[in-house]
Amino acid sequence: MSGSERREQLISISRTLFAEKGFDGTSIEEIAATAQVSKPVVYEHFGGKEGVYAVVVDREMQKLLGMITEALSAAHSLVKLERAALALLHYIEESSEGFRILVRDSHAASGTGTFASLISEIASQVEDVLADEFAARGYDPKLAPMYAQMLVGMVALTGQWWLDVRKPGREEVAAHLVNLAWNGLTALDPNPSLTVSGRERALTAKPRAASEKELRELEKAREKELKEAEKIRQRELKEAEKARVRELKERERLLKEAEKAREREEKIRQREARLAERAARLEQVDHPE
Repeated sequence: MSGSERREQLISISRTLFAEKGFDGTSIEEIAATAQVSKPVVYEHFGGKEGVYAVVVDREMQKLLGMITEALSAAHSLVKLERAALALLHYIEESSEGFRILVRDSHAASGTGTFASLISEIASQVEDVLADEFAARGYDPKLAPMYAQMLVGMVALTGQWWLDVRKPGREEVAAHLVNLAWNGLTALDPNPSLTVSGRERALTAKPRAASEKELRELEKAREKELKEAEKIRQRELKEAEKARVRELKERERLLKEAEKAREREEKIRQREARLAERAARLEQVDHPE
């Protein structure tokens, strides 16, 4: 197996384990054992569990973001909404492991690659769409960011719920989502359905995913970030060790000074005792009974 093939094998195995057990529940030993390699092989490719986790999260983030971005390229706002909802549900259906990783872990090892940051990025795109719609309809465009968060949050939470239940089907769930978002509670359609444009696009178009070159660049950037973070951590550890040594030396110096002070006090006390004893003897000599 070539180096690139081994790397892809480790990513695939790690993706399954992270989806099943989460970041903390997965160990380098388990990844290596499943791949039938030694631990140093995993370290060689990724530097550790944090490295492979970051690669897995980055890939899932780019895949889902690419699908949503493609969906939002439609001309009509209703079709944008339909395609975006379908894109998320399609991703959940086809990449359940990836979505489970994104929503179950907000681990520090993922850096900015968390589900919350992904939702925020999608919301920023939706915000632009809503701002144009608001301006065209006479609404205040400054409210677009708030409405974008509401809309994207509703779709994202529905996706998390559908991840496990899977009923009703993808298109039916999307139709009901759009029904609520587009019509509102006061004008709900009792039998909602997707438009032909929204449905046909979902069936025929292949969502844009990040290219291999983009993925490699992202992985290199992430590895660089991890290496820099490790350097900073090691530097902080060295500084902390130096500070601890200085503190111990200072404490030792203070103890020595305290010991010398006690010795001086003891000598003074002994001298005073001798002087008092001598004075008592002289007193007896001068005033014998």
